[in-house]
Amino acid sequence: DIGDIIRGKDLYLGDKGEKKKLEENLKTIYTQIYNDVTKGGKNVALQKRYQDDTDKNYNKLRENWWALNKDQVWKAITCGAPNDAQYIRGTCVGDGKHTTLAKDNAAVKAQYSTTYKDYVPQFLA
Repeated sequence: DIGDIIRGKDLYLGDKGEKKKLEENLKTIYTQIYNDVTKGGKNVALQKRYQDDTDKNYNKLRENWWALNKDQVWKAITCGAPNDAQYIRGTCVGDGKHTTLAKDNAAVKAQYSTTYKDYVPQFLA
């Protein structure tokens, strides 16, 4: 899922070369984010928080970034979806006779991030 990709925990079993390229690209992006927020000696607290990342993979930074930005990523993914789009197919609720859907572009209108947003399958991304 997208959250796992961002956080570097993806179990992608496809093309190993593509996975390596993606990881290198993410490493470059998070290196730039780290450099931007700590340059010039500013934000000593952030420097301390991420100083143990000796392999420069920025796993803790990735986790924090995802926690703070996943709702914005979701909005970006779904902003062009038509109002009648259905992200999740009908599922049984309680008695097995009623279904629920995330429809009418509800995720875009929502003011909070729901848990299923972390689990967007890669093939939809």
